[in-house]
Amino acid sequence: MNSFVVTGIGTEVGKTVVSAVLCEALKADYWKPIQAGDLNALDSDFVRSYTSQTSVLPANILLNHALSPHEAARLDGIELTEDQFDLPRFSKQTIIEGAGGVMVPLNDEGLCYIDLFQLWELPVYVVTKHYLGSINHTLLTLNALMSREIPIAGLIVNGERNEASERIYQSHFSDLQITTIPELNEFSKESIQHAAKLWIEQQA
Repeated sequence: MNSFVVTGIGTEVGKTVVSAVLCEALKADYWKPIQAGDLNALDSDFVRSYTSQTSVLPANILLNHALSPHEAARLDGIELTEDQFDLPRFSKQTIIEGAGGVMVPLNDEGLCYIDLFQLWELPVYVVTKHYLGSINHTLLTLNALMSREIPIAGLIVNGERNEASERIYQSHFSDLQITTIPELNEFSKESIQHAAKLWIEQQA
């Protein structure tokens, strides 16, 4: 019963959508330990709304500003520390969503998301999206995880595949599993279920 972490190569690459698709495909639960920004429109609410069997675990930390967690926490008068993020006792397979990318800071003392990933010892799915500069961002993310000996479950492309980019990824990481989900312009339980079905078919 492996649980998985979902991280991205940066912001706005579709981590929450991919997390919802994985929850649907794996019949998994969902946990996002830090939620920052509009607390009336949480990522956990998105996942809860568009999946059919997913239970959402409450976030450890809710922050009121749509900023990097270290600054959002400072503005809220909170200090984030590693011991606040021990893994809960999951009753079933769970998808854990990070924020931003692997080097997003959690405090001013050097704690970053990648430190939590290393602490949790769970395989990580990296979400990428093809745009000018995405090869650099993707390779930096994969190399950062590998340097910490954090297992990489696979690279998930949100949107259309780009064979030229993927050849580069596999020249650096020959065993890297690359899958895709279609970029969704409209969200519904049906569209998430369809994307989940397409993702499952790529596992064969």
